[in-house]
Amino acid sequence: MGIAGNLSPHQLQSFQSQGFIVLESFASPEEVDSLRKRMDQLLDEFDFSTTASIFSTKNQQRTTDNYFYDSVEKVSFFFEERAFDGDGNLKQPKQLSINKVGHALHEIDPVFKNFSYSEKLSSLLLSLDYKRPVIIQSMYIFKQPGIGGEVVPHQDNSFLYTEPTTCTGLWLALEDATLINGCLWAIPGSHKSNALISGFYGLLRRFIRDDEGVHFDRPSPSYDQKDFVPIEVKAGSLVAIHGDLIHQSFENQSSKSRHAYSLHVIDTIGCQWAPENWIRRKVDPKPLYVS
Repeated sequence: MGIAGNLSPHQLQSFQSQGFIVLESFASPEEVDSLRKRMDQLLDEFDFSTTASIFSTKNQQRTTDNYFYDSVEKVSFFFEERAFDGDGNLKQPKQLSINKVGHALHEIDPVFKNFSYSEKLSSLLLSLDYKRPVIIQSMYIFKQPGIGGEVVPHQDNSFLYTEPTTCTGLWLALEDATLINGCLWAIPGSHKSNALISGFYGLLRRFIRDDEGVHFDRPSPSYDQKDFVPIEVKAGSLVAIHGDLIHQSFENQSSKSRHAYSLHVIDTIGCQWAPENWIRRKVDPKPLYVS
């Protein structure tokens, strides 16, 4: 295989204890610049005159459509809820109106694929004991100035469920993420199956796709905001997130964006992909490696 794990025992212990770990300078300034410039090109080329799909974590059932379902093996563009006026026109240029681009950047675009299949990312997953990892989705998230929407508290395993659960989120900051522009927040230790969070244990609910569309199988628990801690990071830092960790981000009310590239990885050995997940691929994803 030719790769080795790149996390120290101390880093692994921290990840297992807290449910997340920050790896500073994971991406070089040149890599960050390359990803951002490529996204600028993709946005310039994007013609939204025939498609204007909206993404919202507050109203996913209402805003999910075929364009969203089909995005699993495409590069698709999703607008912020507050990007349009009452007549359906953009309030500002499309470059400042997009919520995210997903969900197959890592497969289709050569610049994003080069980073996503890099040896250092595979080395990280090897440290986390992945046997045959695949990237199940990728997203470029903009968190636009002034209109960047809230991402409500959630667990990634709710959306990308395997039995047993194996999802890890990899969140690369492409700009400094701060309290002002909508950094990540998490409840440390909330990934543990014995962690008591608002009367629930472990994975709290699942996001299901069926004949009625998509919906959660249980209502959202209530959370005490004082349990969350901010994860402020510099551009180039990678945050690895356990699939059961409860995390969120607030609206961006500042004048500065907060770009990030997010990957979600599952294992494909010793576990089963749930057929009722929202992602239904026609072609199996290519593994990063086989150990």
